[in-house]
Amino acid sequence: MKTEHACPDDLAALRAAFDGDDRGGASPAGWDAVRAYEAHHGIVLPEPYRTFVAEVADGCAAGPPVHGLVPLAEPPSDRGDGGPVRDLGRPFPLTEAWLWEEDDDEPSGETRAVLDQVFGHGSIVLGTDGCGMDWHLIVTGAHRGHVWNISGEGAMPFGAEFGFTTGAPGFAGWVGHWAADTPWFDAE
Repeated sequence: MKTEHACPDDLAALRAAFDGDDRGGASPAGWDAVRAYEAHHGIVLPEPYRTFVAEVADGCAAGPPVHGLVPLAEPPSDRGDGGPVRDLGRPFPLTEAWLWEEDDDEPSGETRAVLDQVFGHGSIVLGTDGCGMDWHLIVTGAHRGHVWNISGEGAMPFGAEFGFTTGAPGFAGWVGHWAADTPWFDAE
């Protein structure tokens, strides 16, 4: 998975996946808007997502995920006051799946701090499948460029190397899995 330079094959596949009026794709944001967003947050978005938003579409009403891609500068609609402060420049803390719902003990202060980081640090929300199951693109930290499913119960990375799915990792792999109409968690 390459995150520094956009692979022409990945970009061609992304363009094909979002081609057509039935996808409800938005206009691209343009390079000036992408660079301004990056400067504001002190990050550089991973490729091919960066080029996708600048040149293909900034959001999409028809997915992926079920409720569509959230435009880059639009905060998720279900994020109100009282949640963790989002800081994209601070690293996303996880490198492996964590189902905190299975932890027997009441979360300690340290666990709560890590949970706030999972929801608030180093990732942008790509969109939701509903019921609090959000897809995040990691923009800072060891898993930069990977897509994660984060819910109230736990967090897991997307990609065959992590189990759960046969899909390729990263934004292009995640979109390709969706475009092939393959269930997200299709690994046996």
